[in-house]
Amino acid sequence: MTLKIISAEKIEFEGTVESVTLPGALGSFQVLKGHAALISSLVEGNMTYVLEGGETENRKIAGGVADINHDVVSVCLY
Repeated sequence: MTLKIISAEKIEFEGTVESVTLPGALGSFQVLKGHAALISSLVEGNMTYVLEGGETENRKIAGGVADINHDVVSVCLY
């Protein structure tokens, strides 16, 4: 599954991941390969993603929007 983290200035990360956990407006949710298409607003909190090989990355975000479609997770940050 591909994760793209996009800010107003640039694409901050693009790579293959095993999972992504995001702080949604109605609570935290996890995205795995094969997830149904979804668009969600994001709130301030922690985004966690697991890279291929098992390394975990954590990042604090102020909010944004997530678009999940065809094993591509695009996170547009505020």
